[in-house]
Amino acid sequence: MITISLRPIGRNWGTISFASTLYLCPILDLLLAEIPSRMQAELRLGLQEALVNAAKHGNNLDPGKTVIVRFSLIDDRYWWIISDQGRGFHPACSCDTNPTEYLPPDESESGRGLCILHQIFDQVEWNRKGTELRLSKQLENRPRIPLLSRN
Repeated sequence: MITISLRPIGRNWGTISFASTLYLCPILDLLLAEIPSRMQAELRLGLQEALVNAAKHGNNLDPGKTVIVRFSLIDDRYWWIISDQGRGFHPACSCDTNPTEYLPPDESESGRGLCILHQIFDQVEWNRKGTELRLSKQLENRPRIPLLSRN
């Protein structure tokens, strides 16, 4: 089941919550509905990775546990806060310098997600408990129309 609370008038944040599952297409479609099309493919990949991590690694795909996503556009910056009900996660690296240094061996089945998140988003932060991930992406600058000078 998916619960949606769109941004009420006067509030900046919308909320989507869903039972831990890997069926994420409708969730991603909702989260990307207001994103410019030129940014959607990259952000879909990043959000999918974050949601899979929350449902699979955080909640162990327990359908009795939920993943909650709060989302907003504030001052030309998109924000997503993804929470799970798991035991918490503490990344072994901050991946601030060169995220590719922390890639697992090629034969590994998992472990590339953190690198992907750091490549796509401008900000990637977990809360102290490790059950909430905060992601942000700056809206690409729009070309400005030059003002015509009057002579």
